[in-house]
Amino acid sequence: MNETLKRALSGAVYVVLLLGCISYSREGLAILFGAFLVIGVYEFCKMCGLNFYLSIPIAASSYFTFWNKNSDIYLNTALTAISIVTSIKLLLYLFNANKSNFKIYTRYFLLFGYVILPFILANYVAMGIKGYNPKILISIIVLIWTNDTFAYLVGKNIGKNKLFPSVSPKKTIEGFVGGLVFTVIVGALLANYYIMASALYIWIIIAAIVSIFSTLGDLIESKLKRVAGIKDTGNIMPGHGGILDRLDSIIFVIPFINLFYLILYYVS
Repeated sequence: MNETLKRALSGAVYVVLLLGCISYSREGLAILFGAFLVIGVYEFCKMCGLNFYLSIPIAASSYFTFWNKNSDIYLNTALTAISIVTSIKLLLYLFNANKSNFKIYTRYFLLFGYVILPFILANYVAMGIKGYNPKILISIIVLIWTNDTFAYLVGKNIGKNKLFPSVSPKKTIEGFVGGLVFTVIVGALLANYYIMASALYIWIIIAAIVSIFSTLGDLIESKLKRVAGIKDTGNIMPGHGGILDRLDSIIFVIPFINLFYLILYYVS
């Protein structure tokens, strides 16, 4: 089987599995993301030199304990705050050219805040006013794919100025702007014709959050892999790499969207 066909088939399986489980039920989402979490933790441990015999039980028990506790607003806020603090630390790491490695205790902190918590929070983000709403998470995933697609197309055709050449030489400022513009447009279309949201501005803001932080999440994952001296975090998806390669944007975006939800909750 040639590489292109292999990549297409594994990508198709991934998309069908992802959208199918999210659409089926809240439990379907929980089971799928629980499985993704275990694989993602294993990949992160290999990449960062952590003990996965210790890390995987911690991840599994944390996920099992917290995945359906979104109604506890104080717990939700605490978990989101930890994940946001971790994200800020990773952003500082991304923009610090002299920083390459973390101490062992910091790596375990990153494991919890960067990998484990976003998979838990994904279950919270999928909850709407009237309960589980698969359209929310599906729309976020579509926005991430939109951003990736149009950032690539715009960057390839008119991109001249490098966005972050030391980490990702192919990304351009023009591509980033193009991805942002088209993601906001698609966000507005999804709000009007798919989600049927009454407040259009909320999904325009979510689209902007997705575009900005999915790009940053991809850059952070690229730097982590570059420092580790690897091309992919794994090979579970032929032609695509590992789970973290495919979900790096999602796991970095989710905490910021949940933070936006919490801000709306506290304000209202």
